[in-house]
Amino acid sequence: MPADKRPPASDNLNGWRPDDGPSLGDALVELADAELTIEGRLPWSSNLTFLVSVGTGPLRAVYKPARGEQELWDFPGGLYRREVAAYALSEVLGWGLVPPTVARDDGPFGAGSLQLFVEADYRQHYFTLFESGAFDNQLRAICVFDVVANNADRKSGHVLRSGDGRLWGIDHGLCFHSDPKLRTVMWDFAGDEVPESRLADLEGLALELPDQVARLLTQPEQHDLLDRIRALLDTGTFPEPEGGRPPYPWPLV
Repeated sequence: MPADKRPPASDNLNGWRPDDGPSLGDALVELADAELTIEGRLPWSSNLTFLVSVGTGPLRAVYKPARGEQELWDFPGGLYRREVAAYALSEVLGWGLVPPTVARDDGPFGAGSLQLFVEADYRQHYFTLFESGAFDNQLRAICVFDVVANNADRKSGHVLRSGDGRLWGIDHGLCFHSDPKLRTVMWDFAGDEVPESRLADLEGLALELPDQVARLLTQPEQHDLLDRIRALLDTGTFPEPEGGRPPYPWPLV
């Protein structure tokens, strides 16, 4: 079976680890420039998604080509650019929530996003992490991020815990829509005050978006992202679910 149709070997899914991997900065350079080789498809994704090896080293990445995206009635094409925009937003905020992600025009199946494949404990997800009580600060940061990014697909399994206890948010293709689209499992914080440190970070973006974010979004999307940032700064609280649209994604995990 060709590599573009078979899943990667389940006993060999080692990802990036902070203790013995390259720095995140070095990994970002590799993602942008190194040769890519398909190892197999990731079958649990709704769009065509591939695990690829990066260069000759141990790095792996998740490759989402534009040509493998399913057409959606409520989202324009080019979801992979939203993956890159989510990483850029996380970085300009200084929160480091999203694994290094780049756009590549020369992928095995053409243009798409390439995200560092991080090693994680896949038995853990948002629900288990929230119930443990040990990750409150990191989970609230992800929740703030989702509110301003207008994440329409924060499933529980889209929150990963790496071996060093760091949490990562993944799968951000359904973000930054101009219409209200927030669908998330993270409603446990609804009505709570947003941590002051997170609001202080957002204040730096309230007037103008940095180019590394703005260039990935349309003008209306930029405008509405700024509006969401300002609205959260005004209220200072996590929003409640709004009526008229489903507040939860499906499946939940």
